[in-house]
Amino acid sequence: MTYALPPLNALRAFEAAARHLSFKLAAHELHVTPAAVGQQVKALEARLGVQLFERLHKQLILTADGQAYLPGVSEGFRHIAEATSQLKPAGAVLLQLGVHGSFDLRRLELAEFRSAHAEIGLRVLQPAGLHELVEGKVDLLIARGLGHHPGYRCDRVNEGSGPGDWLIVPEGTADCPEIVSFGAWLRALPAENPLANRRPRLVGISGG
Repeated sequence: MTYALPPLNALRAFEAAARHLSFKLAAHELHVTPAAVGQQVKALEARLGVQLFERLHKQLILTADGQAYLPGVSEGFRHIAEATSQLKPAGAVLLQLGVHGSFDLRRLELAEFRSAHAEIGLRVLQPAGLHELVEGKVDLLIARGLGHHPGYRCDRVNEGSGPGDWLIVPEGTADCPEIVSFGAWLRALPAENPLANRRPRLVGISGG
């Protein structure tokens, strides 16, 4: 059976905005900008051919169509979340790492990380960029030359004056235990590893 579904990112934006009645709060939850949430909802409305929200001055109100649509969408996401929670691949917590295309993954010693942190199920998406991080497809990102981005914590991975590689994570999740663990892993890599030849603070890790 083929399911006729709108884009899931648009459904996530609608569901979060409908629960909060705020694009801003939905954006904070989804780690994107309010404008991105608004664009996703607008695209969903265009696809469905109905208006889901009344956009008033500093106020968001569900239309009758939006009120009718919300319970089914929320229930669908709840079922997906419950089914996913039963899988727990290779660890109790899933951490999704995005890496830019030219980065050599051997530098990260990921097999050793997985062995040392059995409680974390680590998945890697390569190539990945800021777009994947903003859309929530990855939890943290190693990007090339992105040393500053509002709403994200950015820490240099390697030394040097060039663009370099940066570890980037949303401010709202920077102190989650699994991200702290990955930051600590990067900092503890052997001295001969290029990643270890620097001392800046990494995501969720305070210097000491």
